[in-house]
Amino acid sequence: MEPLKTKYKYERRRYVIILSVICVIFIFIVRLVSLQLVDNEYKNWADSNAFLKKTLYPARGVIYDRNDKLLVYNQPAYDVMLIMREIQLFDTLDFCRTLGITKEFFSKRIEDIKNRKLNPGYSSYVPQVFMNQLSTNEYGILLEKLYKFPGFYIQNRTIREYGYPNAALVLGDIGEVDRKDMDNDLYYARGDYSGRSGIERSYEKILRGDKGMEILLRDARGRIKGRYENGIHDMAPRAGKNLTLSIDIELQAYAEKLMQNKVGSIVMIDPATGEVLCLVSAPSYDPALLVGRQRGKNYQTLESSPLKPFNDRSIMGQYSPGSTYKPAQGLVFLQEGIITPQKMYTCAHGYTFRGGKPACHGHASPLSLISALATSCNSYFCWGLHDMLDNRKRYPSIQDAFETWKKHMVSMGYGYPLGIDLPGEKRGYIPNSKVYDGIYKNRWNSSTIISIAIGQGEIGATPLQICNLSATIANRGYYIVPHVVKEIEDTPPDSIYTRKKKTSIDEEHYGYIAEGMRNAVLMGTCGGLNMPGVEVCGKTGTVENSHGKDHSACMGFAPYRQPKIAIAVFIENGGFGATIAIPIARLMLEKFFHGEVQPESIYKEIEVLNKVIVPYSL
Repeated sequence: MEPLKTKYKYERRRYVIILSVICVIFIFIVRLVSLQLVDNEYKNWADSNAFLKKTLYPARGVIYDRNDKLLVYNQPAYDVMLIMREIQLFDTLDFCRTLGITKEFFSKRIEDIKNRKLNPGYSSYVPQVFMNQLSTNEYGILLEKLYKFPGFYIQNRTIREYGYPNAALVLGDIGEVDRKDMDNDLYYARGDYSGRSGIERSYEKILRGDKGMEILLRDARGRIKGRYENGIHDMAPRAGKNLTLSIDIELQAYAEKLMQNKVGSIVMIDPATGEVLCLVSAPSYDPALLVGRQRGKNYQTLESSPLKPFNDRSIMGQYSPGSTYKPAQGLVFLQEGIITPQKMYTCAHGYTFRGGKPACHGHASPLSLISALATSCNSYFCWGLHDMLDNRKRYPSIQDAFETWKKHMVSMGYGYPLGIDLPGEKRGYIPNSKVYDGIYKNRWNSSTIISIAIGQGEIGATPLQICNLSATIANRGYYIVPHVVKEIEDTPPDSIYTRKKKTSIDEEHYGYIAEGMRNAVLMGTCGGLNMPGVEVCGKTGTVENSHGKDHSACMGFAPYRQPKIAIAVFIENGGFGATIAIPIARLMLEKFFHGEVQPESIYKEIEVLNKVIVPYSL
């Protein structure tokens, strides 16, 4: 029995040994797979000894205005790169003097590059950015001494240059990518740049082009010996595509000039195409401030300004539209059969209801729709909303009536983003009936919310939406989605450029609204827009502001027949619509139709330029 036990014992040991050998082999296989396929450290080390893979950056697409004036182009710039593994002893002070930096800056930069928290994915074998965007002069000085600083080399790049100090928020800027950008798009590597705002951001993939690669061969000492296999493995970069904007830079620059020392927006749209010719938000800034090594400092200065120049008020400002909203109200009342063009309402210097009275300036009473638009009668539109929302014969409940009203407003471009090809567009605000059910516990009627009849209360709209309403009236019932890019190089026109939106209002009703707006210029509140030789249609807006002086607004289009332009002007704390918004709109229309301000309007231009309107918040 004893020999059998001994034999069994050895048999078990054999299995243990075999299993141990298998485990060791398995560990070796896993490690080999890791080294060969997963872990790039040794591969990077081997490659970096034999090759230098140099990224070739493409030229970013340039940007023109609608008249082929160059707005944004490229200038050469140079990044100082280093490969930490290849750095050898060198004169650090000489290096710092050459680049115009301190020894402390040098040490801190090296520490930051090695810090994996600040620089995720750091590898001593992979090129790192030491200093970016050297000027041509700085590049020339460094190039003469580069042989003294082993491990450092220069990477060619381009930076943006601007032909005009205007349209900063439209054009946008470019900045260094972050970890999120690199995770979302494998195109980017540390030290790359991408569009951060404006056109640069929304058309980033079109503007950026495709990178190339140059593989250089090293000798045993790391010296460059030429291209690997005569460059047959190199890839040339492909330049980004050029863009032509719908913006007229001369019109844009003039609008920005008029908006100096003011806060607000000017928007101008071609109704026939949806092309935005002018998109101004004030205050603005020179786009060149966000280029080069001073970008970070300048960005912080602008960002900390209480006037918030980065807030594009033309597409982000959500204001009560005031009386510029009345044409949309009239269209809804006509469509729903609440009024006819001849329907008369009385106005006793305002609309009286229990608990309040929206006041109104003096004019004839009673009056019809066309006269109400011409005189901007508050009472008329309050009575119209009353007759719609409290009409139980036509609508089962006030909620049904209100949702019908809202549906029409949304179809005219309010309450949701219009879809302009710029990032950050806000939706404005049109409440639904549930909002009021919650506020008033299901006990509300037209008088409860009567202020929305005149574009006050809970209603919010962007200047772009206000201008788009004007374009819709000019087109007698539809609009083309507004856009600022007119053409993309070597690309057929995209559907966005002809995206037509029909409103829920019948075409026949728009003629009455256009006539009312024409009469506002001929004999009403928009007299300041009356131009010889151009039939202008307009509508003023004085927007109540609980935080200070009222806002001044207006909108309009011209000519009355076959319109070529729609405009909206909104000036924070500007007072009556006719006080400052109308004079600015008049000057802009003269610039558009005549190319310059007419002699009889020079005094008005001087008056506008000298006008300083400081927001109440300051």
